[in-house]
This record gives sequence, C-alpha cells and structure tokens, in this order.
Amino acid sequence: MIAIDPTDRGLLLGDGLFETLLALDGKVQRPLVHLARMGLGCAALGLPAPDQDEAMKVMADALSTSGLTHGRAAVRLNWTAGSGGRGLNRPLTLEPRLWATAAVSLKPDHPARLMLASVRRNATSVTAHHKTLAYLDNVMARREALAVGADEAVMLNHDGDLACAAASNLFWIEGTQLLTPDLSCGVLAGTERARVLAAAAEAGIEARPVQASAEALQRADGIFLTNSLNGLWPVSHWQGAAVKTSPDTLRIMTVLGGP
Repeated sequence: MIAIDPTDRGLLLGDGLFETLLALDGKVQRPLVHLARMGLGCAALGLPAPDQDEAMKVMADALSTSGLTHGRAAVRLNWTAGSGGRGLNRPLTLEPRLWATAAVSLKPDHPARLMLASVRRNATSVTAHHKTLAYLDNVMARREALAVGADEAVMLNHDGDLACAAASNLFWIEGTQLLTPDLSCGVLAGTERARVLAAAAEAGIEARPVQASAEALQRADGIFLTNSLNGLWPVSHWQGAAVKTSPDTLRIMTVLGGP
C-alpha cells in the first residue's frame, strides 16, 4: 500500500499532475507520449519534470505489486509539488513526489450514452488544458451523468461551446467531415485525440477543430469519445435520443481504429 503524506500539496491543494496510461500484459502503452504531456504540464505549473527512467520504474512496480502483468490495466502516474510552504505558497525548495497505482481496466461493452452536464469548463484555466490533480468539476459532471442513467457527461465552456466529456475528448461526424472542439474551448490535448487526428490526416479524412454549440451533436451523423483507456468509444445516445450512424460514419470510425 502506498502511504500518502497528509501534508502533500497535491492532496491539500491539487498542486500536481497525473497521467492515466493503458497497460497490456504488463507493458505500458505509449509512455513517452504521456510523459511528454506531463512535461508540458510541469512547465505550465512551474514544476520540474519527473525523471523518465524513474517514472517507468514506478509504473512497472505498480503493475507488478498489483498483480496486473496480464490483461488490461489502468496505470495512474502521479507527480505533486510535495510538502511544505504555508497556505498557497510553495516552499522555496521543492521536493516533488512521484508514485503510481494500477487497477484492472475493462473496455466498455456497450456504446456510450451521453448527457449535457450543468458544470461548465473554464477555458481560461490551466486546469482545463493540463492534466492537473484539480478534477472536481469532472467528478461532478460524471455524477450528473450517472444520476440519469448516462455513461458520460458532455461539458460546455462558459461561452456555451462544446469542450469535452468528463474523462474523454469528444468527436462527431457531419457528412464525411470529422469535427472536434478546438483546444481553445478549454480542451485537454488528449493523447488519443492526437492519434485520431493523425490517423484521419493519413487516411485523407477531413478533420477540423471547431467552436460549436451543443446543437451540433443533435445533427451529427455519428459521435464518439476518445481516451487512452477506451480508445475510440462510439456513442449510441445523446440526451436520451438515439444517435444516427451513417455508412460514412461507420467507415470513418473503422479507419480511425474504432470497434
């Protein structure tokens, strides 16, 4: 069991970052991509980046200790500003903490049912653009979704533009175009989001980051979510109504690595 210092700034103030990575048969998938994103978050928060070799070791140790060297597992890598300082002020000399945990990760066995959350995304906040430990808005959005029988919640920003889901990036299809909220809308630059956009470009599929209202999902020819654990997760319902799926949608999702 990992002991967490009760004075850790990550615990008390959300002063830190995390990455969630998929592991298959004990091998963490795309670790360098995730560590690079954590490095960008460190630069934004004024933290040193964790040592790459140490990060790989603690993730491997987490999988081994949890007995998850076979099958699918979710590995969470945590990096905090450590302890010290009074109130909001960090100590003059930082002693960051790094640790990882691992848990079984089952791929969803049904398409996602989406609802619109009342919680809004603050597009001007560092917490919207980096994977910080301050995730309460996402927690509350997900609670709203589960309370009405949905799987995931879609969040708008304060301008009323689509941003993301509570723990996923959002994509939809109009005709043969692939659309996703622009990063400026308060969107985390998801690793799977980047992979899908790259795959679309390679396949010659027109993909555009946009600013759009929730009405765009009502007229969409298909909707799906992405994150590092689920890959591409098709959506079957939006606000209780079935999402239509055109032949072009099925083709596009197949090309991009969908089920």
